[in-house]
Amino acid sequence: MQQRTAEILCVGTELLMGGTVNTNATEIAKELAGLGINLYHSSVVGDNPERLAEAVKLALSRADILITTGGLGPTYDDLTKETVAACFGKKLVLHPECLEEIKAYFARAHRTMTPTNEKQAWLPEGCTVLPNPNGTAPGCVIEAGDKLAAILPGPPREMRAMLKNGLVPLLTQKGQRLVSHELHFYGIGESELEYRLHDLMVQSQNPTIAPYAGTGEVKLRVTARVAEEEDAEALLRPVMEQILAAAGEYCYGVDVPDLQTAAVKLLREKGLTAATAESCTGGLVASRLTEVPGASAVFGCGIVSYNNQVKTDILGVDPAVIREYTAVSAETAAAMAEAVRRKAGAEIGIGVTGNAGPAASEGQPVGLVFVAVASERYSHVSRMFIDRQDEDARGLIRHLAALKALSLLRKAAEKY
Repeated sequence: MQQRTAEILCVGTELLMGGTVNTNATEIAKELAGLGINLYHSSVVGDNPERLAEAVKLALSRADILITTGGLGPTYDDLTKETVAACFGKKLVLHPECLEEIKAYFARAHRTMTPTNEKQAWLPEGCTVLPNPNGTAPGCVIEAGDKLAAILPGPPREMRAMLKNGLVPLLTQKGQRLVSHELHFYGIGESELEYRLHDLMVQSQNPTIAPYAGTGEVKLRVTARVAEEEDAEALLRPVMEQILAAAGEYCYGVDVPDLQTAAVKLLREKGLTAATAESCTGGLVASRLTEVPGASAVFGCGIVSYNNQVKTDILGVDPAVIREYTAVSAETAAAMAEAVRRKAGAEIGIGVTGNAGPAASEGQPVGLVFVAVASERYSHVSRMFIDRQDEDARGLIRHLAALKALSLLRKAAEKY
């Protein structure tokens, strides 16, 4: 089964200077993976014709397909199509239909078209034009021998539409496809997960198993390369079963975007509701839950009890608990979870209290967090100590505490 290779080349000095985040490369890479096209290199080059030409020639020397983004504007420094065309030995010619589309775009926007915009209608001779419904710069595909170059605009909104609706159909290789499933894990580190699955990962060639470590989470992507008529699931299913047999207790979902989506999904399936009481996370757990469409069916109350008086007067925590154990304690976290559960009339309550910094508080060190869950069928308090001293420690502590809360929420829901 022949495998093609591709390279991505994003053009723009603003990308090199850090002023613009390069999201285009990520989106293109995902589409290539879905087409079964191997991506071995991805790079960025500034708006310099000499360096751009070097990058294009290098890419074409080691890949079958070159995909560029950026440099299709009307100004003098937008030179991508000119440079790529020259590398293919092509000259630019005026495409009257593209010029008419550009004029129509300006007319719809009630704007005056400047003469410089005509430059965007000059494209390499013999190319396949890729229409741009969201802008004035058409893209194009140049082919010569076994090499292909796709020239896409830089603005993500324009690039995305052209990629999905224009380029992907052209690149679709009949008779071959990639099918993947993603398994998401919480509570186990990448090294431990890889240790458990080492032999399986080494032996598996089709499907392949690729680990991706996130902040507090790990993802495994299991990918099968099959002919069009083959059943990819028949290859994927046995491998996924082996993975779950080895580490299934840590897997919170397959093909789900994140932990909060998995939590909301489980609550909906069980017909349960949840409420949160948060101190150091400042409402982050509630925010994560309400990011998920349909969360209103399972989540109706979140209280940010940053101040101790709010914990007692509004949330309903017994002041004696805080006096005896301090606000940052397992006892207070448990009391917060139970109090918000009763106040909201929910089946499950979550309580989070801790010290996210920047200094010790009530004798408790930065990084000490207690996360509690309370329900009639499952109650538990987890102690976390995130010993980090860098400038991003506060954000990391809050993030990891929120993940723990979402995980405990799922664990409580599973008991019903």
